[in-house]
Amino acid sequence: MRQRPPLAGVRSRPAPAGAVAASGLVAGVDEAGRGPLAGPVVVAAVVFDPARPRINGLDDSKALAPERRDELGARIIERALAWHVAVVEACEIDRINIYQATLLGMRQAVQAVAHVAGLARIDGTAIPPGLPCAAEAWVGGDARDRSIMAASILAKVTRDRAMVALHGEYPQYGFDCHKGYGTPAHLAALRAHGPCPQHRRSFAPVRETATRDLFGTA
Repeated sequence: MRQRPPLAGVRSRPAPAGAVAASGLVAGVDEAGRGPLAGPVVVAAVVFDPARPRINGLDDSKALAPERRDELGARIIERALAWHVAVVEACEIDRINIYQATLLGMRQAVQAVAHVAGLARIDGTAIPPGLPCAAEAWVGGDARDRSIMAASILAKVTRDRAMVALHGEYPQYGFDCHKGYGTPAHLAALRAHGPCPQHRRSFAPVRETATRDLFGTA
């Protein structure tokens, strides 16, 4: 029997030695917030139950309006067999770097749903070490796989809400609008006020303004 060729843009890692797959179900994994200058990086994992109705309208979270993401996020939580959202805060990002923080969040999210999933399907190219199950990294997975799309939505909804909450603590930065990304308005606020405790000081645009730290956290 001829083997099927591997999918383009997919790399795989087998389950660790001795691990017993919980099932043949897939946990989709995606992150939100690697690039911003402030706030956490958030990683979600979602496992769908094939016996439950499919959710219509799933897509990469970046392609959806905020109101649509909120609506789909509620449906995902209602219909998923299992889901988990891991939040890695800015201080931890500064301690271990954003790449390692993202891998940490992926590992935490997968570990939380591994009791029902035998495979983690991760958006991107990285597979974190120490996963309890087999894993695949899919380039562009948030546009190719429904479980990754769902994880993308949950991660984005969770992070956006966290940034709106941070706006209540630090309204001078406009976190509710730009969600911590390096927009001209955000950079101008950094220059005027210096970084707050939720800024990532390991990121160059923040580090360059740390001499104006009004919060005493530099």
